[in-house]
Amino acid sequence: MQFIDLKAQYSALRERIDRRIEAVLEHGAFIMGPEVAELEGELASYCGVGHAVTCANGTDALVLALRALGIGPGDAVFTTPFTFFATVEAIMLAGALPVFADIDPRTFNLDPVALQEAVERTRDAGRVRPRAVMTVDLFGLPADYATIEQVCARHGLELIEDAAQAFGASVRGMKAGAFGRVATTSFFPAKPLGCYGDGGALFTEDDELADVLRSLRMHGKGEDKYDNVRVGTNSRLDTIQAAILLEKLDAFPGELERRQQVAERYRQALPNWLTAPHVPDGHVSSWAQHSVLAASGDDRERWIAGLKSAGVPTAIYYARSLHLQTALAHLNHSAGDFPVAEDVSNRIFSLPMSAYLTEADQDRVIDALRALG
Repeated sequence: MQFIDLKAQYSALRERIDRRIEAVLEHGAFIMGPEVAELEGELASYCGVGHAVTCANGTDALVLALRALGIGPGDAVFTTPFTFFATVEAIMLAGALPVFADIDPRTFNLDPVALQEAVERTRDAGRVRPRAVMTVDLFGLPADYATIEQVCARHGLELIEDAAQAFGASVRGMKAGAFGRVATTSFFPAKPLGCYGDGGALFTEDDELADVLRSLRMHGKGEDKYDNVRVGTNSRLDTIQAAILLEKLDAFPGELERRQQVAERYRQALPNWLTAPHVPDGHVSSWAQHSVLAASGDDRERWIAGLKSAGVPTAIYYARSLHLQTALAHLNHSAGDFPVAEDVSNRIFSLPMSAYLTEADQDRVIDALRALG
């Protein structure tokens, strides 16, 4: 059993993907070929936004978003301490200061109350300018945007949605990628919509911002590639990856539905002493991961060992909160600063999740959980 079965997906889509790749090899426009523009149109339509701008990877997407908004040295960007390092890495690469706020213990996403308190503390200290909030739609579940948008409006902050894990998710019909001034996603292979390498995209309704993003991803180009109007970077999505994503996007609605079915089977089968993921009313998760909470760190190790002996793979996202990472020691955080994130890091683990997880493998996971319980 695979934790995320990418081979099964390719087997199901092989003929369509191979045909798309062969078309790119035939026309030879390997950089910014016609499939890139086609994909951007399809992505924008799917997410219900005016513009989708593809780029080389999800981390670049975050940096490009910050740069396009003019966020840099002297600016504070508020975010979660419980996510992958790329979120805070992008803030630092832009020259801004990451400021953490603790998470909601049920959704694992940024807690709006903690966010409000962090913004007020930072504003009152006066050392940096509060400029933006970078949410993360963790494990496929969109953040509490109704409340977070109120915090941003109250303090004049830009909202950037990091939807790297949540393509296909929604809140009351509004798709992930449609929240904030600008949103980003990742097409890393293990993401809900993934390519066969690295890839990313940005989403916005702002026409001028979209033009700046297109310029920044291609060396700051103006009218042509030898007219440079700003200092940009080289962050273009390869045409072959765009071709692959076009076929995967076409199959994606069906895959998303199958993810919902797997998650529901897990929900019904989980023992009471494992805390199931919480999906608030009106929210739809794209289930990038199916993460559960054990009663304690020792109990988590018992579950992981027992599942492994039954041939069921697991993973831990994330074993150490960002504020305790060695690379961020200069921020002078210590254990206990963000107790909810630290507690979740100590107890969380993830079960196999894929649109191509067979019923037999689902049964194997469920039977192992019940036997261990």
